[in-house]
Amino acid sequence: YHWRSDASLGEVGLMTPSESAIKTGNIAYSVNSFSKIGDKKFKGIVNYRSNHFGLQQFDMNVTGGIGDKWRYSGTMYQTFDPGTFKVKFDEYADRTQIYRAGLTRLFNDNKGKISLLYKYAYSRNSLNQLNSAPFIYVGDGSIKELPGFEPGLASYGPASGEFEYMDIMDGKMKTCNLRDMADNRSHEVTLLTDYTFDNGLKWNLDFKYMNAPEANYVDFGGSTISEVTEEDGYTLSDGTPYSGLIEGRRTWLHIGKVRNILLTTELEKTFGNHRMNLGLNEWYYHLDYHSSSMQWTATVQEYPEILTAADGSRFRGFNELSPEYTKGYENKLALYFTDDWQINPKLNLFYGGRLEYYRMSADQISHPRYSGFYIGDTAPDGTVITPANVTKDKLNYAATARVTYNMIKGFGLTADGTIATRFPRINEYAGTGPTEEQYNRVTIPLVRGGLFYKNSWLDLTSMVTYIAKSNNIDQQNLTKPGTSEGKTVLLIYDIQTLGWTTSAEIDPFKGFHLHALFTYQKPVYKNYNASVTFSDGSQMGVNANNMIVKEIPQVLVELDPSYNITKDLRLWLSFRYFGKTYANLQEALYFNGRWETFGGINWTVNKNFDLGVTVVNFLNQKGAKGTINGSELITKDEASKYAGCYMSGTYLRPFTVEFSASIKF
Repeated sequence: YHWRSDASLGEVGLMTPSESAIKTGNIAYSVNSFSKIGDKKFKGIVNYRSNHFGLQQFDMNVTGGIGDKWRYSGTMYQTFDPGTFKVKFDEYADRTQIYRAGLTRLFNDNKGKISLLYKYAYSRNSLNQLNSAPFIYVGDGSIKELPGFEPGLASYGPASGEFEYMDIMDGKMKTCNLRDMADNRSHEVTLLTDYTFDNGLKWNLDFKYMNAPEANYVDFGGSTISEVTEEDGYTLSDGTPYSGLIEGRRTWLHIGKVRNILLTTELEKTFGNHRMNLGLNEWYYHLDYHSSSMQWTATVQEYPEILTAADGSRFRGFNELSPEYTKGYENKLALYFTDDWQINPKLNLFYGGRLEYYRMSADQISHPRYSGFYIGDTAPDGTVITPANVTKDKLNYAATARVTYNMIKGFGLTADGTIATRFPRINEYAGTGPTEEQYNRVTIPLVRGGLFYKNSWLDLTSMVTYIAKSNNIDQQNLTKPGTSEGKTVLLIYDIQTLGWTTSAEIDPFKGFHLHALFTYQKPVYKNYNASVTFSDGSQMGVNANNMIVKEIPQVLVELDPSYNITKDLRLWLSFRYFGKTYANLQEALYFNGRWETFGGINWTVNKNFDLGVTVVNFLNQKGAKGTINGSELITKDEASKYAGCYMSGTYLRPFTVEFSASIKF
C-alpha cells in the first residue's frame, strides 16, 4: 500500500530466486529498488497518467546539489482513481498520496555518502472489496453475462458502505463505513550509507524504520447464488417482499498496526577471479492485528441491496468465518555470503549461503470460531476465549549454487539449485493454527537446468525447473454446495511443480524487437485434505491431493513485439496467453484459456518531453478468472449439475485507453 514505482526511484531491479533466498530468506523474484539521491546539477521530472474512466495520476521528483558536498531529493505522488465503475460509498476506488524528502552528504573526496530519507504515505483502495461479479457458468469453461450486468463495468458492492459488525476485541456491536475501514497510513525513515575504501572494498549500511499506525483493508467473499420467493421472508429496505436471485456475502474488516526496524549491512570485494559479498540482516517486525467478519444476504444486481431476513436481521454470522487475531513480533538475525567465481573464461560458479536465527513471539487464539466469537466470550464448550502466547526460537538456512559453462561462442549450459527453509511466521498464528503438533519446518527446494544461445540477433534460453514447498499453512472457508453456509478449516499441505520455460529476445532487423516466452508447468497439491461438519450434522470433505493448483494455468505464452517507426516513435504490443485454469479446488469447475492484450505508442517529442497512449484489452475480451465463490466442495462428478448456474468470481480487466506524459527539466 505504501510503495509505488514512481519518479523517486533511480533504479528498479529484480533479484533472482537464488539471490533473494540468500539475501532475504525467501525464494522468489524480488523487486529491488533504489531511491534517487540527486547530483550537483538540478534536475526534475513530472509524470502524468490518465484513462478514459477518469483516472488522474501525478508524480514529480526534483533533485539537486547544495554546494559540492550536499544533495537533495523530493518527490510527490498522487492517484485519484475512480475505477472502471462508480463505487458510490467512496469517491475513488484508489486514493493514494506519497511524499518523500531526502538529504545526502558526500565525504572523503566522494568515496562515501550518507543519506537520510523520509516518506509519508496514505492509501485507501476499495478495489479489494469490489473485484468480483456475478455471471452464468455455462459448463464448458465459458460464462454468460447477466442481463444488465457487465463484469468490470458494474459494481457488485452495495451503494451504501454502512455495515454492522461485532468487534472481535470486546464483543460489542458497532457500525462502520467501509470507506473509513480501508485507511492505510505510514511513516518511514531511512538511513543509507556506503563507502569505497582505497583497496576496492565496498561497504554499505541501510537502516529503515517504518511505523504504520493504520494498516487496514476490507475483504469481500461470496457463496452460492440461489433463487428465493416471497415466502422465504426476505424484504428490501422499504419493506417490500423480495423474490429473485440472492447470494450469501461475507465481509472481513482487517485492522492492523505495523512497525518495522530493518538493518542490512554488506561488504563486497573482488579477489582475483572471485567477487565476494558478506552481509548481515537484523530485521524486526511488530504486528498488532485483528479482523472481524460478518455475513449478509444481498440481491444479485449492480449495486446489490442488503436484504432483511425473516427474523428482521440484515447481518448475521458475526465472527463465524475466520476472524483473526495476533499481537507480537518476529525477529530475523542472519549472516550470509555469496561468491561469484569466474573459474576460467568458459566456466563460472556462483554460490552462497545464509544462516538465520529466527525468534517469534505471538498471541494466538487456537479455539475454533463460531457465531458470536470474541475475546473474553465463553464458547459453547465452556472455554473462555483468551489469547495464549507462543514463543519460538529456530534456525533457518538457505544455500544456492549455479554453474554456467560456455561450450562454444554464444552457446552454453547452466544449472542451479537452491534450498531455503523457514518456520511458521507470525501472520500464520492469526487464525487457529498451527498447534504444537502442526509446527513444522517449511522447506523450499528449487532446481533448474538448461541451455542458452546468443548471437547478434537472438538471445535464447530454455530451462526445466522443479520447485516444491512443504507445510503450507492456510485457512480455507468451505461452503456447503447450494447454500450460503460456510465453515473455516485449517489446512497444512504441500505444493510442487515441474515446468519447462523457453524465452527469446529476437532482433531480426533494425528497429524491430520481439520478446517471446513459452511455459508448460504442472503445479499440483500434495497432502491436501480437509473435512467439515455443517450445522445440520452433515459432513463433507475436500481432497485435492495431486490435483492442479487452482487459478494457475499449465500453459503460459508471452509475445511482446515492438517497432521503432523512427528513432523517436515506438509502437508496441503485448499478448499474454493463460491456458485453462481450474476455478475450484477439486478440478470440477474451470475457465478456458484466454488472451490478455495490451498495446501502445510512445513518442519522444524532444529530450524533455515524452507522450504515450496505451490500450488495455484492445481485443475487448470479456470473461471471468480466478476462483468461483462457494465452489470449494464441488467434485468432478457433480460438475455437470452446475452448468447454467449463477455464480460469482473475479473478472478480466475491461477495455481501457490510457494516456501518459512526462516532462523533464
